[in-house]
Amino acid sequence: MDPLSTRRPRYFSFIPSALFITGTVWNAYYPRDFWGDYLLGAAVMVAGALLSLRHTIAVGAALVSVDLALLIEVGYLGHVGGTFELTSAVFTALVGIGVNRVVARHERRLEAMRSVAAAAQRAVLPLPPTRLGPLTIAAVYKAAHIEALIGGDAYGVQDTPYGIRLLIADVRGKGLGAVGVVSVLLGTFREAADQAPSLVVLAERLERALVKDASWREEVIRTEGFVTALLGEITPGAHHVRLLNCGHPSPYLIEGDTVSSLDPAEPGLPLGLRDLGGPQAEPGEWPFPVGSTLLLVTDGVTEARDPSGAFYEAVTRLGGRGPFRRPDEVIEVLVRDVEHWTGGPRDDDMAILAITHCAGRPLSP
Repeated sequence: MDPLSTRRPRYFSFIPSALFITGTVWNAYYPRDFWGDYLLGAAVMVAGALLSLRHTIAVGAALVSVDLALLIEVGYLGHVGGTFELTSAVFTALVGIGVNRVVARHERRLEAMRSVAAAAQRAVLPLPPTRLGPLTIAAVYKAAHIEALIGGDAYGVQDTPYGIRLLIADVRGKGLGAVGVVSVLLGTFREAADQAPSLVVLAERLERALVKDASWREEVIRTEGFVTALLGEITPGAHHVRLLNCGHPSPYLIEGDTVSSLDPAEPGLPLGLRDLGGPQAEPGEWPFPVGSTLLLVTDGVTEARDPSGAFYEAVTRLGGRGPFRRPDEVIEVLVRDVEHWTGGPRDDDMAILAITHCAGRPLSP
């Protein structure tokens, strides 16, 4: 299937038709001047750029047919001027077809790059399990630009001897460098989450891994690179959640139609900046009632702005919309509301992790 026939909005197909009809009517009223030829040529070019090969050939054939009919009507066929006019129409149709093939080739290459990026994202940032004991889990990664399917936001969920441990993080920077840091961060989290006896020790393990990785990277990453992160631990029994904030946006707890921000008493420094000598923050603990949802986000949500420059406030925007039965419902409403709030492209990627405490099988102690 031609990629141009599936990726364009349906109304695009009317643009060449409108140009073609206008040009034909113009030529019909002024047949000796062929003033409508500019619009007819534009119709073929636009069809080549926006529509499928079949539609482009149809518009090109119609252009040649209209010019041929007009040449016969005004008696120019067989004259030098008429031959030049008909040759120009054929040449324009062929150029439109050529444009269509170039654009289609570019679309195929872009689609292949998207497929590779999507596969890389699934490998580096796989979706978490949808159910762990009484917890139902959902996650999503939304790139700020559709061409960039992978970036520096990350999340992770792991069942450990200490309970269900969570991570959401935002790597400073963009591109493949940020993706490399995400890979190191998640790899270390998956290994250390099973072994670290506390969230503080887990954060220290992540810190050491990131500092070691930065020592092999370019100077700008060694001196300016850091990762904001939020580490969580849902205790056995799932009655409480412990959170250690390392310079990351606070998570939210949704109970019925009420949304509250779980702000730390003292947020810690981002990972990668511990050598600045700041105090080590301590985890906070909050109740996690049955039916509530823990919502973790990156700054693509908290720093989303409306056209007037106001920041998005999840507490007020999501409040009153519950109750939510599943975490994917929360994510769907949040993503849609953020996109409505910004009214256009966002400036940053956003990762969202939602965990709902459902009645059911308890976590292993």
